[in-house]
Order: sequence, then C-alpha cells, then structure tokens
Amino acid sequence: MPTPSGSPEREGSTGGPNQLECPPSSPPGMDHSMGSPLLSPDSSCQDAMLSAPAASPADSESLSPDELELLAKLEEQNRLLEADSKSMRSMSGSRRNSGSSLVSSSSASSNLSHLEEDTWILWGRIVNEWDEWRRKKDKLLKELIRKGIPHHFRAIVWQLLGNATDMPVKNQYSELLKMSSPCEKLIRRDIARTYPEHEFFKGQDSLGQEVLFNVMKAYSLVDREVGYCQGSAFIVGLLLMQMPEEEAFCVFVRLMQEYRLRELFKPTMAELGLCIYQFEYLLQEQLPELNVHFRSQSFHTSMYASSWFLTLFLTFLPMPVATRIFDIFMYEGLEIIFRVGMAILQYNQTDLIQLDMEGMSQHFQKVIPHQFDSCPDKLILRAYQVKYNPKRMKKLEKEYTTIKNKEMEEQIEIKRLRTENRLLKQRIETLEKGQVTRAQEAEENYVIKRELAVVRQQFSVTSQNLEKAQDTIGELQREKNIPGHSYCL
Repeated sequence: MPTPSGSPEREGSTGGPNQLECPPSSPPGMDHSMGSPLLSPDSSCQDAMLSAPAASPADSESLSPDELELLAKLEEQNRLLEADSKSMRSMSGSRRNSGSSLVSSSSASSNLSHLEEDTWILWGRIVNEWDEWRRKKDKLLKELIRKGIPHHFRAIVWQLLGNATDMPVKNQYSELLKMSSPCEKLIRRDIARTYPEHEFFKGQDSLGQEVLFNVMKAYSLVDREVGYCQGSAFIVGLLLMQMPEEEAFCVFVRLMQEYRLRELFKPTMAELGLCIYQFEYLLQEQLPELNVHFRSQSFHTSMYASSWFLTLFLTFLPMPVATRIFDIFMYEGLEIIFRVGMAILQYNQTDLIQLDMEGMSQHFQKVIPHQFDSCPDKLILRAYQVKYNPKRMKKLEKEYTTIKNKEMEEQIEIKRLRTENRLLKQRIETLEKGQVTRAQEAEENYVIKRELAVVRQQFSVTSQNLEKAQDTIGELQREKNIPGHSYCL
C-alpha cells in the first residue's frame, strides 16, 4: 500500500463501514467547486479530465457489478460533457450552430446533475467500505483522489487517509487547552496573518482565529521540540475549514509524525534543505536552460520553493487549486509537491527565461498563482507528466546526508581550530603581558642602579671630603700644642 514519501507504512482504518458516518445526501445542484474535477464547467478542463488515465483492467476486475455500472455512467457523462464542450466552442465560430449549442448546453446541465449524484454515491460507498477499498481497490482509489475528493467528503476522507479517526491524543485535547504554552505570544501574533482574506478567519475575535489558536497551542505542548512554526498554521487553517478543531488537531498530529512535516518544521529545518537539494536536481536535469538562467540572475531555489514545501502551496496558489493538491498529498505525500513545482516551472519556462531577477519575482507573485484558476486538472495532469524517480530521490537523500555529515565534521574541526586559536591568543597575550612586566622591572632596576651609582659616587666624594676635614682638624689640634703658646693654656 502506498504511503507518504519518507514515512512508515500506515495501517488501514480500524473502523468498519458501520463505524463511519456518511455525510448527508447532497441536494441536486450543490456547489462542488472544491470537489471533483469531473464537475468543472471549463471546456478545456473537460478535455484535461478526459485525457486522464482510466482505471486499469486489474482494478476493474476487482469491482462489483454495481461499481462497474457506476463507473460506466461517469465515463458516459464525460463523453457527453466532451461533446457539449465541442459544441460550445463551435458556437463562437458559427452563429448558425447557436441553436444546437444552446440545446446541448441544456442537456449538459441535466447530465451534470446526474453526474453529481453518481459522484456522491460513489464516494459514499468508498467511505463506508474504506478498508476494502484500501486493500483491494487501492489503485482505483488513487485515481479518484487525483481527480478530486468532493468537498463534503473531504473531512472524513482526510481523516481516513491519515489514519486519524481514532487517536488517543484526541482525548488529551481539552486538557491541553487548559495548560500554558511558551509559544502563545508568537501564535497570537501570527494568527491574523493566516488567511487574512478568508471569511472564517477575519476579525480578531472570529471563531476561526480562536480555534486556530487552540490547535496550534495544543500541538506546541504535545511536541515541544518543534513548538510553533508560522508556516504550519496555514495547514491547520485548511483542516479547520473542513472539520472541527479536535479532528483537525488529530490530522495535523498525523501529518507531522508520518508525512515528513515535523522534520520540515524543526528549528534547524534540515528537511527543507533536503527538499530544496532534491528539487534543484530535478530542475537541473529536466529544465537545464531555466536552471542556468536562474543561476545567472542569482535567483535561488529557496527564494520561491521554500514556501511550496512549508505550506504545501497553500500560500502560493488559490484555495481551490491548493486544496486539490492537498487531497493528493494526503494520499501520496511530498512527491506531489515536487511534481507540481516542476509542472509550474515547465509551464512558465519560456516567460521566465526572458525576465531578470525582479521580473521573475513579480511573475511568481502575480502571474503564476492564477494560471490554473479555471481548471486545477490542467496542473494536476502536467504534474504527473513530470519525470519523478523515487529511487533516485532516495539516492539524493543519501548524498545530501553525506554532504551534511561532512559539513558537520568540517564545522566541528573548524570549531576546534577556533577554540585552539583562541587559547593560543590568550596565551600570547599572557606572555606579552609578562614580557611587558619584565621590561618594566628591568627598566626600574636600571633606574635604581643608576641612582645607586650616583649615591655611591656621592658617598665617595663625601667620604673624601670627610677625610680632608678630619685631616684639617688634626692639623689645627696639633698647632694648638706648639711651644711658646703656653699662655694660651
């Protein structure tokens, strides 16, 4: 069974068909703008759908007669939509066909309603027979997910795909909210920046901001190493648009644990470096001319692709398109992010090569995000035309790990040398201080010696003067004792 890239094999849901609640029946004409691509009104989008790969014979053999009949109906609706799209295009070239085109359009509207009902029935069956579909019809399920999960089924299907329907951590959620997190100030600061234009999250006291704060705070307490990272709030916000906060919390925990997201959001963001390294390889291999242009303009991969991996295109593409990508991510993991990223660059290569760095930045911000608004299927189909070799990506991961380990060893060696250098500098400074001290002492000794020599000289002169004085005194005394001068006695 396929699992997200880099994550361990996940067990199927433990709940049987009777343990899952199927969403209520959808009334005819319900808006599925974020659901199945089979319902897209865009004619070119219909062409894209019809070119999508059908279920393999092996998958068809494992289907029941009712399921085969239902799939046959869906294929018939596709053919009708294709015929209608051709009629609509011919209407613009000939007024004489306008009447038949209008009739065809009316027929397509009726067919669309039937298609919605058929899609609803199919996904209701998938949800209620989930374990069987994962065991026996996994390839067919993958194709259906690539075509888009209907909006009203997303909540339960995402939980089933992430194996998050019955998690022990869900029982801890209310207790976690009573605790205090060191990340609360950061979370509060960033809440208003998460989907600021979305109605659910508008306003400081809105329900969306409150539940988003709750989920982010709870996770920061469950995983203190990661704590809180701003990009993760966009993923949680998308989950909250589909399901209650407790369920969103459980799905987010699964995403962090089993879909490589936790490594992406660690403080070192080492996994992001790996993703950029792998993506650069794909770019160099498949779009060498564009890669050379990027390098010549110093337009680094991280400048545009970092947000793709950290927010899964949720901050780059319009919500309906990003949600379709997220459907596939829940089943196939980060591979779809690589594929979509390369598909976007392939689609825009001609324009990008003609632009300088500033022009490319503007193109990424203002042009690319809206290229697939009318039909996400075009982007999805392009993504699966991208060459992606999981074995090669695994080798690149080993190469990157080797490079990083070598860099780590070099950094350790550099750190050791810097430490030794610092110690040597300290020793030199000590020696220099000692030399200065000794020089000062020598100078002082020299001064003292000179002073001593002067004193000795003065002592010698004084001694000589003293001797002369003593001699003079002796002579005077002798003169007093000369005869003839006794009267003086």
